[in-house]
Amino acid sequence: MNLSSHNAAVPGDMPHECPSSSQHFPKVKKEEPDDSFTFDEPAQKKQRTTNAAQGRPIKLKSGNSCVEDIEMNWDPIQVLAEKTGVEQWVCANIAQLFQEENTIPFMVRYRKELINHMDADAVRDVQLTLEELRSVAKKSKSVSQTLKKEGVLTSELEMALKNCTTAGDIDHVYAPYKKGSKLSKARRAKELGLEPVALTLLQAPQTLDLHSSIQPNTKGLSTLDEVTTDTDYLRGGTDGALPCLALCRLSLQVTLLFQTLAINRGENLKILTVKVNVPDWVKNDFCRWCINVRWRPQGFAQPELMTILKNAIEDSYRRFILPFLSRGYRTKLTTSAEKESIAMFVRNLRQRLLMCPVRGRVIMGVDPGFHHGCKIAILSPTSQILHTDVAYLHGPAKHKEAENLRHLINFFFFFNSCQTIVIGNGKACRETEAFFTDLIKQRFFKPLDVSYCITDEAGASIYSVSPEAVKEMPGMDPNLRSAVSIGRRVQDPLAELIKIDPKHIGIGTYQHDVSQSLLRAALDGVVQECVSFVGVDINICSETLMRHIAGLNAGRARSIMEWKEKNGPFLNREQLKLVKGLGPKSFQQCAGFIRINPETVRSSIDSGGNEGLKVPLKQTAEKKKVKGSGSASNQFNPLDQTCIHPESYSIALRFLSQIGGNLDQMGSAVLRQSIESSVKSRGLDVLAKSLDTTPETLQLIVDGLTQPPGFDIRQDFEQADFKREIVSMSDLHDGMVLTGRVTNTALFGAFVDIGVGRSGLIPKRFITPDKLPVDQRRRSLALGPGERVEVRVMNVDLQRNRITLDLIRVLR
Repeated sequence: MNLSSHNAAVPGDMPHECPSSSQHFPKVKKEEPDDSFTFDEPAQKKQRTTNAAQGRPIKLKSGNSCVEDIEMNWDPIQVLAEKTGVEQWVCANIAQLFQEENTIPFMVRYRKELINHMDADAVRDVQLTLEELRSVAKKSKSVSQTLKKEGVLTSELEMALKNCTTAGDIDHVYAPYKKGSKLSKARRAKELGLEPVALTLLQAPQTLDLHSSIQPNTKGLSTLDEVTTDTDYLRGGTDGALPCLALCRLSLQVTLLFQTLAINRGENLKILTVKVNVPDWVKNDFCRWCINVRWRPQGFAQPELMTILKNAIEDSYRRFILPFLSRGYRTKLTTSAEKESIAMFVRNLRQRLLMCPVRGRVIMGVDPGFHHGCKIAILSPTSQILHTDVAYLHGPAKHKEAENLRHLINFFFFFNSCQTIVIGNGKACRETEAFFTDLIKQRFFKPLDVSYCITDEAGASIYSVSPEAVKEMPGMDPNLRSAVSIGRRVQDPLAELIKIDPKHIGIGTYQHDVSQSLLRAALDGVVQECVSFVGVDINICSETLMRHIAGLNAGRARSIMEWKEKNGPFLNREQLKLVKGLGPKSFQQCAGFIRINPETVRSSIDSGGNEGLKVPLKQTAEKKKVKGSGSASNQFNPLDQTCIHPESYSIALRFLSQIGGNLDQMGSAVLRQSIESSVKSRGLDVLAKSLDTTPETLQLIVDGLTQPPGFDIRQDFEQADFKREIVSMSDLHDGMVLTGRVTNTALFGAFVDIGVGRSGLIPKRFITPDKLPVDQRRRSLALGPGERVEVRVMNVDLQRNRITLDLIRVLR
């Protein structure tokens, strides 16, 4: 089967595989479905997790109560396991956890033993598949009710609908009964009373007399030709015509996913037309099988009657089966391409959000421009706006502007250890970079050691005119807000980028050509994971950041902010229970991801005038809310600044007692050595058993107690590159080895910023497992935004402004 398009060459020649063309058809070989046709190598995603550490299933209340809403003839958990490649007990646990309204970040961090240590992407895949199965069950029930109202529902048909595991299967079964906007030709023939004639043609053709059906005064029956034509349509629409398509299933050849999405886009824009070419031998074999096997007349049939049967089958193939095959083929390709495109977008977004923040620096954010000048914003180490201005760096007065900039930098940067400029990569970026490079070479800012970096400014303009930006920076010019956003993207990428729709921050490909509902759900999920896993200091974080924590939403985040305004800073996690609208389940889901930092508590109290509040620094026992008191403890708990969940505080205290430690030693080398010695001598499993907990929970407690105060998981991720000189594209030559940073990845390769004002492309064929760290050898591309790589220049095309690179290695 060939996929061809007007003005577009698309590979896709299908091998000639179908049932035998023998007229007797003694046996038809069934082909195995090809589920892995989207990559050049077998997919690694759908693999059994048997090799991972095994957990224990949740004891369900009554069988599969978590999926009792799926009333089908198949076991939902079993089908879920088959579709996702995950063990049944893990699928049952995940389904039950979702039924109990647990979030993915909570499950991945605090219920590892129940989900077999699966990561967030794998759990989300199970969740989406489970939702698909629920929608299939709902659609099956809806179709059954529709057919019942029409009086055509039989027990066999109802059984067939309940056997379906995909929406496509339901459409397949429902197709012969579906009413269109116009009366179908088969249904019209039935209403003319020709159904008995068609059945006689198959069952007793020797007794059939077509002339007896002629009715001169009835349209459609007035002549023998009309009777014959309508009989053809009726035969083509006979129930059971479509199910035999399983015998003509064609294997699908490997097709490049980005080509599929590109073709779909071109077709939607009316730029090209697409046609799926099925070889004629498929039709011939199908028609031969239908006549000789499926609908072979039970008695002798005259040649003219066999001609009617043959014409009916060919007509049904042309009008029903061929379009059905084409739609099925393209749907399968598009569905796979969309899923992988969304997965690529999610990976890019995660790495972009988790880039290491640049802390402790005063930063100058620059939104470059020509006629309207370069917008400048000076930001404090805590992202507070110190000064905004507009400098015309590319006009005749640029020397005067340079002098003004020097005084500005000296004034705001002199008392800080670092001097950093962040330039947006939009229009005039290259010229602005050259301007600052020349000044740095001339030591214009002496004695300050000024450096700069280039950052992606995608989405900054959209954010600058958003209601959220207006609320955060009222009265400020939108262009200056863009400069503020550019600077903050380096200071704290996560806190700034979550304010912008992920589709507008310059990552991913074809995000506007995939299912928007699936894309939105996936992106919302990965934003929630990143914010939750990093954790937030509830006393200083913004409402925007807070609403993305697992278990919270916009309403609950607003309630928390209102509580803080009324009662002052939170002193411990227990006080979250006092917030209106934050129930036990919400507290359980969000508590472990919220931090209470004593330093920010003191700062909030000092600045808010709450002199009567005291914040003890020591605590040796777990503080609990007194039942019925209506208030929580007002003492600080050191465990509240760790990733340890409040439900495990008693275990953490018992563990500290066992090893002779205390909360004052948290994060110290002494406690770390003591814990390491205890774990090494007794083993984690033995320790966990003695504490009546799981090894996974104890490991989380160990991590929380040994990590230093203010620990940030992003410190292991890449940070922005700062430089003092510029290189142009004309300086490049084949074979040159450079270092760069991945800016974006697509299904066909990775784009790398090598500092020449134009990103180079590493084609997918050059990203091989032997060039990647072991932990990155995963399905599809294993690179993501922010990763530093060493590359070799393969080709420089100055005319087309393109650079082709070869990956040498990933830098760590």
